[in-house]
Amino acid sequence: MMLIEETTVPQAVLPVAGLRSHLRLGSGFAEESLQDGLLEGFLRAAMAAIEARIGKALIARDYTWTVERWNDAGQGLPIAPVSAVLQLSIAGRDGVPAVIDPARYRLVQDAVRPVLAPVGSCLPTIPEGGRAVLRLTAGMSPDWGNLPADIAQAAMLLAAHYYEYRDETSLGRGCMPFGVTSLIERYRPVRIGLGAGQ
Repeated sequence: MMLIEETTVPQAVLPVAGLRSHLRLGSGFAEESLQDGLLEGFLRAAMAAIEARIGKALIARDYTWTVERWNDAGQGLPIAPVSAVLQLSIAGRDGVPAVIDPARYRLVQDAVRPVLAPVGSCLPTIPEGGRAVLRLTAGMSPDWGNLPADIAQAAMLLAAHYYEYRDETSLGRGCMPFGVTSLIERYRPVRIGLGAGQ
């Protein structure tokens, strides 16, 4: 199973000026935007860290998911929330893909665990040695301004933390701050079953 991000978050969507203001960096100077590239990098790193913790994409973008086996009765998707399935294709051992008619499957949207469900009894069969390739769009919001306020604040705090401790190399201070973890806690998936407490 492999999930690949096909499109990145556009630079214009990132609140670089907001992070500059949050950090109380100088303004009104000719070199005011000198660190914008650095701040953009910290925002992207903060988003990636939060997405990894909560299993959700923050800003909508396109992904390709490749899998060699799945549950024919309905397959859970590895990222949430999914807003659209763009294309499903299945390739045999020869690697030649065949695009599957969208009338044969449907997206069951869910904030935690979206599902690719069959229309009928089962999803198209993946041949032995073959693979299914699913192109999809996932993300909580198309832009920064429509993210839930607590998630946007958590990303801003974490980006500021990365900026403040950018020269730190020890693990102790490099961990995610408590304020960030408390803001994102309600978005983390609940694990039920054996090993849930581990």
